[in-house]
Amino acid sequence: MKPRAGVGLTSIMVVLTVTTGVIEAVSFLVLGPVFTAVQTGNLLFLSFALTGAAGLSPAAAGVSFAGFTVGAVLGARFESIVDARGRRWFPPALIGEALLLGLGGVVAWRTGLDAPGASANGPHFAVVALVAGAMGVRNVTTLRVRVADLPTTVSTRALTALLGGLPLLSDTRIGSGATNEGRRLASVGAMFTGGLLGAWLLHEEVRPAAVLLVPAVLALALGMVFWLTPRERTSETG
Repeated sequence: MKPRAGVGLTSIMVVLTVTTGVIEAVSFLVLGPVFTAVQTGNLLFLSFALTGAAGLSPAAAGVSFAGFTVGAVLGARFESIVDARGRRWFPPALIGEALLLGLGGVVAWRTGLDAPGASANGPHFAVVALVAGAMGVRNVTTLRVRVADLPTTVSTRALTALLGGLPLLSDTRIGSGATNEGRRLASVGAMFTGGLLGAWLLHEEVRPAAVLLVPAVLALALGMVFWLTPRERTSETG
């Protein structure tokens, strides 16, 4: 059962976009440089690293890509099975994402991943894989939800549409209107805010594991709240 479009679902997508910024702050500044949600950037890192570019790890980028792939495949399979049984797949998908993020935070905490520039070792790669897996699940979830301009892990398209909709540059082929523009602005602002928050927390010497637990708790809370929402507020079409 697909969640019904509306202000509530849009708000959830905005919050998830904020969490992406927080997650990528940890990924880039502590675990990398590597991305775990924005796989376009990660694939470029991987290609650069394979040529011997300084400061980049092909292993870290490869682990992230593999983790993301596994998360996306398992997430798609799980959500499809739940949907086929006529049950709501959105809340358990968010909870599954939260559990993977939380597990990544626990591994980071137990292995002393305390500061930016931590060495690339087994536990380091385990955290990368878990977080990337969570983001693979996230991307499948948001793809199925299909909230326009709010894919939660990228903002390039939203920014382009936002700029294209400006009065002096208005493109008639790009949807306009207060609702569309509001979503686009929210997407860009949420990504920036999340990155700023994550980087600030790390700058203030908050442990990376604790920073990862912030998006984990938010995703878990959103999943639980949505699960408790009456079924009538969801759509029967998947």
